[in-house]
Amino acid sequence: MSKNPSHYDVIVAPVVTEKATTAAEHNQFVFEVARKATKPQIKAAIEGLFDVKVVGVNTLVTMGKTKAFRGVRGKQSDVKKAVVTLADGHKIDVTTGL
Repeated sequence: MSKNPSHYDVIVAPVVTEKATTAAEHNQFVFEVARKATKPQIKAAIEGLFDVKVVGVNTLVTMGKTKAFRGVRGKQSDVKKAVVTLADGHKIDVTTGL
């Protein structure tokens, strides 16, 4: 599949945490996506960018926390994440750049 430039607008970054790395062992990969991205758009972007077969997409929105830094109160940004399940035999290496 072709690497459409609009796919880069949907997928913001891979999430590289201990929990996401553990999920990768079960063919699930976690990506930070645009707030307005839909599940079909996320599926098309992953299949187009990485040339894999996506079985399912689950999304969640983590609301930003209110924090104080050096006495100044602020709010962290809201983040939308997508957990992408791949078909058997397909893998994504998130350590390499596109």
